[in-house]
Amino acid sequence: MASVVVTDSNYEFVPPHTSKLWPRFLSWFVPGILRRDYGVTELEYRGTEKLKSLVDAGHGVLLAPNHSRMCDAFVLDGLSTAIRRPSYVMASSHLFRQSRFQTFLLRRLGAFSIYREGVDRKAVQQGIDILVEGDRPLVIFPEGTVSQANERLKALMDGVSFIARSAARKVEKEATSQKVYVVPVAIRYLFQGDIQETAGKILTDIEQRLSWKPQTHLLLVDRIYKVGLALLSLKEMEYLGAAQEGTHDERLEQLIDHLMHPLEREWLGGEKYDSVVARVKELRKAILPDLVSNNLDQTEVDRRFKQLKDIEMAQQLCLYPPNYISENPTADRILETVERFWEHLSGDESPHPPLKAVIEICDPIEVQGKRDKSLAEDPVMKQLAQSLTAKIAELSRESQAYREPASVLRQSVEMAGVQDVE
Repeated sequence: MASVVVTDSNYEFVPPHTSKLWPRFLSWFVPGILRRDYGVTELEYRGTEKLKSLVDAGHGVLLAPNHSRMCDAFVLDGLSTAIRRPSYVMASSHLFRQSRFQTFLLRRLGAFSIYREGVDRKAVQQGIDILVEGDRPLVIFPEGTVSQANERLKALMDGVSFIARSAARKVEKEATSQKVYVVPVAIRYLFQGDIQETAGKILTDIEQRLSWKPQTHLLLVDRIYKVGLALLSLKEMEYLGAAQEGTHDERLEQLIDHLMHPLEREWLGGEKYDSVVARVKELRKAILPDLVSNNLDQTEVDRRFKQLKDIEMAQQLCLYPPNYISENPTADRILETVERFWEHLSGDESPHPPLKAVIEICDPIEVQGKRDKSLAEDPVMKQLAQSLTAKIAELSRESQAYREPASVLRQSVEMAGVQDVE
């Protein structure tokens, strides 16, 4: 997961490049980038005819994919070929502050910036205008951040609904046949290699960093839990002074609250119990404005940077869903978990091929300009969450089930004192 990024310069909106030739040219390089940098060796697109019919009819189309890996935007690029139309992508502003070359490429791929720590009216208006124009789809990741858990959808941000509904109101005033749709897009990564070998190598690297001998005598799942508890205990010792008692999930929640509750009391007027991603967003919105405008002395700057690091740690901790491996130890869940361990320990995001990415277009959701305020929950966001959750669950059935090798199982059971295993 990318670190919290803060710059000392004031934010300026970066608009997209409108050329259709640049995206077509740059798309030739995307498969190579996916293979080299992310280990994605195969792509499969499903249901693209649903999307093509909407785009061809000139409707405003907002693509809302789940967001589990940093390469999600790249795997969506192939949709442009399928529908013969490039897309615009709303992307976090920090991506445009890395280098001029990266900004050059992002803009020509159709990306434009959004400042997530405040109300970015220019970005919102850009998104509305794209949908009203109806020439190219607009991509917004409604989870807001990378979840790193492909089979669990995080709480969705309501910006998708706001932009789509605002565009729908404009379209309705024009009294044409044009409509606005939110189209859920399920992205599913399937590991197609030897998970015992791949995960085993990652765990060995982690164990050696912990000054352990490789725990190869353990079952792979038991080995993962042992490493996970060790890493959690280290963080508890760092922030709480000692390893804590309780279940793994209880300890995670306790550590997250320890990091966030003092900040919420200071900046938000009281402790919050919403999703961690939403809580992080609210805290960053409160802490960042003065920090980026250079109105603080160095002592206060240092204090706020420390607070941002605590927020980042809380967000990293929330990326470990409860019972993710114990309830269904598939190859994909195992790989995601050990990759998170290694990334959070070392900062390294090395690819682990071969991965197949399945991108499936779900049924479009028509958006009305006026929301029914008698409903407690936004119907667009409710349908979007239900559609993505159902499709991700369906695609998860294609995941490679994990079975411990017989030799390792025998060794583990014999160590426990049972001599005969068939």
